[in-house]
Amino acid sequence: MSTQQGQWLAAKHPLQRLPSPSRGVSALVHTLGIISAAYSFHFLIYQENTINEAWGWHMQFLTVCGLLLASVTYVLALAADTTLSRHLFYAKNIVSLASAPLAFCISVLYWGIRAVDPSLLMHPDLPPLGLLEDLSLHAAPALLLGIDVLALSPPWALKPLPALGLSSAVAVAYWFWVEQCFLHNGYYPYPLFAVLDTRDRVLLFAAAAVVMAASMMALTYAYALVNGKEEESLRADERPGHVKKTS
Repeated sequence: MSTQQGQWLAAKHPLQRLPSPSRGVSALVHTLGIISAAYSFHFLIYQENTINEAWGWHMQFLTVCGLLLASVTYVLALAADTTLSRHLFYAKNIVSLASAPLAFCISVLYWGIRAVDPSLLMHPDLPPLGLLEDLSLHAAPALLLGIDVLALSPPWALKPLPALGLSSAVAVAYWFWVEQCFLHNGYYPYPLFAVLDTRDRVLLFAAAAVVMAASMMALTYAYALVNGKEEESLRADERPGHVKKTS
């Protein structure tokens, strides 16, 4: 083991389950994430459909916005694993505060609505998804980011109100974006949006924000269940993802 790796193990948060950043299990998990995301983007780019020519491309879809954010998380994480960079590791943990709950929110909403009526989610100009494409888009991000949060990251110091604030900001940003896409394209990416009037769409986005906030709190609770709880005396400067510099 190198001196730098030894320093990282010594500096690892005491509740973190597995060493990360590291060139072992951590690098493997994040490499799988990049492969899965690359497979999804390859499918979106090379599968012929009218959305490829639309304003906003596939980024109109919340799923693809979440996939992009997950990809940024994977890349930062693998870069940290490769270089053992404390700063990249910290940056990954900050991004995952949004990417992991969003991935869980997307999975819950997608599979829940799909079970009721798949036509509410599938744009008529898009071909049906195969099983691998469906899983790589709507299940893999939640699974792999969940592993990262629970086993390869320090605990989140996140309370319900800030969680709801972050999720609400994401919901409002996506609502603004999707309405801009509608102005240019004349249609919504999800048929469900066209079925609902403005008031019902507001309620839908509000519900999505609640689901995302609930996902944040569920991950926080699951972390404590799996790894234990932090001491109440944790110093204020020990922020989520912060790793003290060793001499």
